[in-house]
Amino acid sequence: MSKAHPSGAHWRNFYGRLKGKALKPSQERYIREDLDALALDGVDWQSNPDRTPLPVAEIFGDRPIWLEIGFGAGEHLVRQAEMNPDVTLIGCEPYLNGVAMCLGKIRRSSAANIRLHPGDARDLMDVLPPASIDKAFLLYPDPWPKARHHRRRFVTPEHLDPLARILKPGAEFRVATDIADYVRQAMEEIPKAGFDWTARQASDWRKPWSDWSPTRYEQKALREGRTPHYLTFLRR
Repeated sequence: MSKAHPSGAHWRNFYGRLKGKALKPSQERYIREDLDALALDGVDWQSNPDRTPLPVAEIFGDRPIWLEIGFGAGEHLVRQAEMNPDVTLIGCEPYLNGVAMCLGKIRRSSAANIRLHPGDARDLMDVLPPASIDKAFLLYPDPWPKARHHRRRFVTPEHLDPLARILKPGAEFRVATDIADYVRQAMEEIPKAGFDWTARQASDWRKPWSDWSPTRYEQKALREGRTPHYLTFLRR
């Protein structure tokens, strides 16, 4: 049995299911052949129960490090890696089917600057050193629409405080969501965690970033008539 998380082990996760429909044979092959080479060692509790910080300088050198929390199927993660070859992109995603789809995209991509954590982003944030991340993305996170589940949203102190700890001063934190109540909670909680909202006019949150890569979740939101919001914060 693995060592339990301290203080609320079973409520740390802000995601739902871990696996959906059966993986295709090609996706099983991606998991089997590619994941170990891209996964970060020392993140999970079984291999690092003392939560020893990762030696990021040894692993990544002096390259900037960007973090995507919940990369879905990897569209945005892979595209950012292609556009920014001098940056290391770390993607966290506990949903196995999404990890498999992302691995397929990485195979078809020219990007060689991606590392993955196929699990809870909080476990990774536990072992990242303070002020080690240059940019972070939270794109179309699980909205947990029922009020009793709002504590499982990422935009709560339980998740935002560790994120603030690992971000460098001045680091950018991007949030995209199509859920109005998620925007409300984000605007209430993120500044309290040590961030400043950068918007000066309505277009700053209505229009996507200049380097934005649409995701499957955004396309679904648009098909269903929901309005995306693009929020940009800077770590104080």
